[in-house]
Amino acid sequence: MKKTILLGVLMLSAVAGVAQESRQDVSFSGTGLFGPTIHGPASVVTNSTGSLGLLTSYRFMLTPHSALELNYSFTQNNQKYCIGGDCVPGAPILYVNGNLVGNPYSYRIHSREQEITGAYVFSMTFKRYNPFLEAGVGSLIFTPVLDNQTTILGTKSTKGVAGLFGGGLAYELSPSFDIRAEYRAFVVKTPAFGETGPTGNLTTNRYEILSMPTIGVAYHF
Repeated sequence: MKKTILLGVLMLSAVAGVAQESRQDVSFSGTGLFGPTIHGPASVVTNSTGSLGLLTSYRFMLTPHSALELNYSFTQNNQKYCIGGDCVPGAPILYVNGNLVGNPYSYRIHSREQEITGAYVFSMTFKRYNPFLEAGVGSLIFTPVLDNQTTILGTKSTKGVAGLFGGGLAYELSPSFDIRAEYRAFVVKTPAFGETGPTGNLTTNRYEILSMPTIGVAYHF
């Protein structure tokens, strides 16, 4: 009996030690995405609608306070463009009997946005609270969706190098799970979807900061 109890204590100690030494985690989060209004040359103005999406991340702890992180996120939104000094950015586009009426210089592109990034994460521990900061680099991929929300044809996917920065707070629910809330931001060149011709030039040659607040759950192993 004593041997059985001793064996059980040793096994529990080993499990606890493994839990304390967990150096990896995966997280799944819901996101929002919000962009500013950008004023480019040749009277090109663009903005985007807010949208919801999903983010998954993998972290590997190098030290108790440092980690490397890989991220993938997906969302959809509408990019709105305005060309010409008299147009109204984001003005509604109306069709009557198949003919465009109203502002002929407004364009809307329904796009899928995907993030593939890597980052360095620095974190601290205060009881169950773990604030953290991160910075990294990667790519944002904007892919047009040719549906009734897209009003210009011939668009192409746009890939851009993106800088990532942000910070957040994790609250430990147990040794294996925590709730994680974060503000993330990307610095990326405003997409033009291949429309660079004289009659449909959507190029702004400007960089924008896209804001992505997130909240989700992380599993440590």
